[in-house]
Amino acid sequence: MSTLPNSVSIVEVGPRDGLQNEPLAIALQDKVDLIHGLANAGLQRIEAGSFVSPKWVPQMADSSAVFASLTQQLDTRYSALTPNMQGLEAALEAGVQEVAVFAAASESFSQKNINCSISESIERFKPVVNHALENRINVRAYISCVVGCPYEGTIAPQAVADISELLIELGCYEVSLGDTIGIGTAGSIATLLDVVANRIEVDKLAIHCHDTYGQALSNIYASLQYGIQTIDSSVAGLGGCPYAPGASGNVATED
Repeated sequence: MSTLPNSVSIVEVGPRDGLQNEPLAIALQDKVDLIHGLANAGLQRIEAGSFVSPKWVPQMADSSAVFASLTQQLDTRYSALTPNMQGLEAALEAGVQEVAVFAAASESFSQKNINCSISESIERFKPVVNHALENRINVRAYISCVVGCPYEGTIAPQAVADISELLIELGCYEVSLGDTIGIGTAGSIATLLDVVANRIEVDKLAIHCHDTYGQALSNIYASLQYGIQTIDSSVAGLGGCPYAPGASGNVATED
């Protein structure tokens, strides 16, 4: 266990992970105003949209228009989720500066979330990552259900470490470890990081905590003690997951 880092980098995921679970359609200008407000507040890494099928995530159907409407600000990087080549091509056309792929540590959640097994998802990501890197676009990765799964229960830290290594080997520069249903505690996060941080350099790891049981801040503190310096958060604690019943929003950025 290391001492606390001197600084952290916040990845604001509210405009994507936060808004995607909202049941009512949100106007394009309202999304753009939110993102600009976050950038004006000083946030430099903002996940602004998701290039996924509108059939599955209708709230993100206008992501191309969102990116076309954004005003670039100095030192602010806007990113988007791209699960497949079609999504990546749309993101490149929209001028996205960074993309992210997403896997799961649970086979059941992988099937529910992206309709394929974990190993199939890794194979699916290979051309996406390669094509992004060829276009000088950095690729981030998410892993869902790193502590527990709504369908399988407790997840073994070794499984998370295995998937993290595969994603780094693919060319992802950072892996965000997601406590998707918010059942983590400081103890279970420490148990996870005892394994994962022993195999992956901590400067390539981020933490992504949902606050279902009010444990997100203590889980982040436990992660900081392991030297993790990148934290995902969502303004006003927006969010949830369509495929994780009962999950609440991410830790609030202002908290």
